[in-house]
Amino acid sequence: QMPNSSSVSEFLLLLAFADTRELQLLHFALFLGIYLAALLGNGLILTAVACDHRLHTPMYFFLLNLALLDIGCISTTVPKAIANSLWDTRAISYAGCAAQVFFFVFLIGAEYSLLTVMAYDRYVAICKPLHYGTLLGNRACAQMAAAAWGSGVLYAVLHTANTFSLPLCQGNAVDQFFCEIPQILKLSCSEACLREVVLLAVSLCLASACFVFISFSYLQIILAVLRMPSEQGRHKAFSTCLPHLVVVSLTLSTAMVAYLKPSNFSSSLDLAVSFLYSVVPPAVDPLIYSMRNQELKDAL
Repeated sequence: QMPNSSSVSEFLLLLAFADTRELQLLHFALFLGIYLAALLGNGLILTAVACDHRLHTPMYFFLLNLALLDIGCISTTVPKAIANSLWDTRAISYAGCAAQVFFFVFLIGAEYSLLTVMAYDRYVAICKPLHYGTLLGNRACAQMAAAAWGSGVLYAVLHTANTFSLPLCQGNAVDQFFCEIPQILKLSCSEACLREVVLLAVSLCLASACFVFISFSYLQIILAVLRMPSEQGRHKAFSTCLPHLVVVSLTLSTAMVAYLKPSNFSSSLDLAVSFLYSVVPPAVDPLIYSMRNQELKDAL
């Protein structure tokens, strides 16, 4: 029993596959492989967009920002889990846990905002092609990207300050491989965490608003594409939009399950869902974006 958060100097993270040393090393190898694949994939996209002048367009500028966010996002949670598996420890310092929460919320929040901006970019490119140059000039793109990153910072400051101001009365064992807000709330005194629950509900409403905006944009895009006379034009439009739609669906659906799941979820299911929304998207995004994209393939 810990009376308040000031007496907690560290948290204990769930160590996946902790039954035997062999399973721990397997977990280490799996996470390391995924992490290196994510760094390589996103690093290649960053390099291709930065170095190839043909890719200096709004769509690829936003993709470059997404790759940066993905590298940051996976680097916030996975290296610590890798280190813990390798050294057979569960500890993370109080400051380290707060930093994990801050950077994770910041990067995930910025990513959702950026995905919304990217949907707007595709909508203008396909539904209002004549206005594309004026609506998405260099300055407008820079402002949209800055707004996406800024909204992430604002989100992170609110959530981190709120979560770590709560008194913790339920010990210090976080039932997750990284410091995740819902798991930290489980450690708090029940009546004190209402404020953070309200903030999470507001965040969910904002994420849903983004999803509605993205869905509406894509409905307009699909209708516009179906009206295109040439099959080649339809194919090109779909090949730039489909990857974005897959990424949005994957990211939003897994995060919503993670934050809306019932409290009686088993810890292994919990772990799987969190792995799906925090580790899988950064690793597979580069693959999804480059698979159907001939310009990116040529640049690489």
